[in-house]
Amino acid sequence: MTTPTDSASPSNFVRDIIIDDLKTNKYAGRVHTRFPPEPNGYLHIGHAKSINLNFGLAAEFGGKCNLRFDDTNPEKEETEYVDSILEDLRWLGADFEDRVFYASDYFAQLSEWAVQLIQAGKAYVCDLSAEDVRRQRGTLTEPGQESPYRNRTVDENLALFERMKAGEFPDGARTLRAKIDMASPNLNLRDPIVYRILNAEHHRTGNKWHIYPMYDFAHGESDSIEGITHSICTLEFEDHRPLYDWYIDQLGIYHPQQIEFDRLNLTYTLLSKRKLLTLVKEKHVSGWDDPRMPTICGIRRRGYTSEAIRSFCRRVGVSKTNGTTELSLLEYFVREDLNRRATRVMAVLRPLKLVIDNYPEGQVEEMDAVNNPEDANAGSRKVPFSKVLYIEQDDFREDPPKQYFRLTPGREVRLRYGYFVTCTGVVKDDNGNVVEVHCTYDPATHGGDAPDGRKVKSTIHWVSADHAIDAEVRLYQHLFTVENPNDVAEGQDFTVNLNPHSLEVLAAKVEPSLREAPVLSRYQFERLGYFCVDTDAAADKLVFNRTVALRDTWAKIEKKSK
Repeated sequence: MTTPTDSASPSNFVRDIIIDDLKTNKYAGRVHTRFPPEPNGYLHIGHAKSINLNFGLAAEFGGKCNLRFDDTNPEKEETEYVDSILEDLRWLGADFEDRVFYASDYFAQLSEWAVQLIQAGKAYVCDLSAEDVRRQRGTLTEPGQESPYRNRTVDENLALFERMKAGEFPDGARTLRAKIDMASPNLNLRDPIVYRILNAEHHRTGNKWHIYPMYDFAHGESDSIEGITHSICTLEFEDHRPLYDWYIDQLGIYHPQQIEFDRLNLTYTLLSKRKLLTLVKEKHVSGWDDPRMPTICGIRRRGYTSEAIRSFCRRVGVSKTNGTTELSLLEYFVREDLNRRATRVMAVLRPLKLVIDNYPEGQVEEMDAVNNPEDANAGSRKVPFSKVLYIEQDDFREDPPKQYFRLTPGREVRLRYGYFVTCTGVVKDDNGNVVEVHCTYDPATHGGDAPDGRKVKSTIHWVSADHAIDAEVRLYQHLFTVENPNDVAEGQDFTVNLNPHSLEVLAAKVEPSLREAPVLSRYQFERLGYFCVDTDAAADKLVFNRTVALRDTWAKIEKKSK
């Protein structure tokens, strides 16, 4: 394997460690990482950072990255979650080839190693309840108390452990604990639980097992079995590393290197699977794939691209200090990516009828419209133009404020790809609301330019009323109203910070080129933002999600309100 130079990629301390290990031939030139999700929920954008790091480093150094499901808690795990994780990883471009493993693959070996610890006098069966174990654990300033069952004989512990495996005891009746040091300054070393009794059906092993290993025991040993060189975890596991080392040292097995990095935190976003599950169960959202959710399936449905997510992850990098990243940075990378790839189309979200009085009755022209000015190969399309159009309600004001340059009585504006038009009057309903705007057009300005050189200050978009397609458009704001959704008063639940206006549904009009737009295809609605065809769309129903606005309007609104 060729060792890359330090300047081959944007560096970080994890990458630097791997480069040094390759230089010293620490693992015989191997780089083998893993991504170990728990199948107890759907992956979210925080996992994308870990995925990008683990699979990216393996790819850069010609190594391998395993996918290993940490399925050690049958009460919370489901095949649905396994399937969703596989789908999300493939969409993100993670290449695990045929290396899909499960901690449950190793249950027999883990059980044998537990017996080895018992035989060495390093583990014992404890009858204390979970509450008593916590109570006797001690504090950061006071040592813990030894269990009254700590000095059981090896034979007694072996016999009890076998009975635990055989399912003779109810849930929580006994645990297997490591015998380390109840006075250790690291609370994780105060006789931690190795196995607990759970008489629950496992999604892969069924009812074969009545005991299940704790994560701290299964984690390092699974890495060892798979020959992982660099076991990359988030910072909350740093204090657990001495325990992983202790287990591996006591068992005398191959020792991977654990490295901790900062987890991703985003403003206005929750990245807790437990709390995301609460949102789903309590129906605050429509499901795990609700486009307001930070789940991979949710942001995919909203229209984010995997390329944008990978670019974002590279930009935020990794460090040894936890911090919070602005959600607007993620949206920036989504905009940058979609600006290059999204076809431009015209859509009117809040339609207002515009009638061109001097345009010939029944005439239809086809205007040339550019598909993507950022892509010379994207070509153009034909957009029908007729006497009656729809424009945005916001593009007309009967009594305009200062610096308003769009359509008003007596003012001339340009219709995108069309003509100059001048407002001559309006029609109002019984409540005084403008329901129809009347204009005249200048035939000499076909294509949007005036031969006499006169200029207008505004160009507005439109769709032909006779040719427009009805579409449901869903506009999204942040799911939470505060930057830190966990910031609540004592006794309050995080759901108090939910944004009641996070979803607005509009009856829109879109140009006819979108009639057969495929699900999850992405577009830029000119002047309005980037949109994606939702999975709810059907042959007789177009549904679009707004992926992201053309610019960070939310941030500007927030600043003005403070």
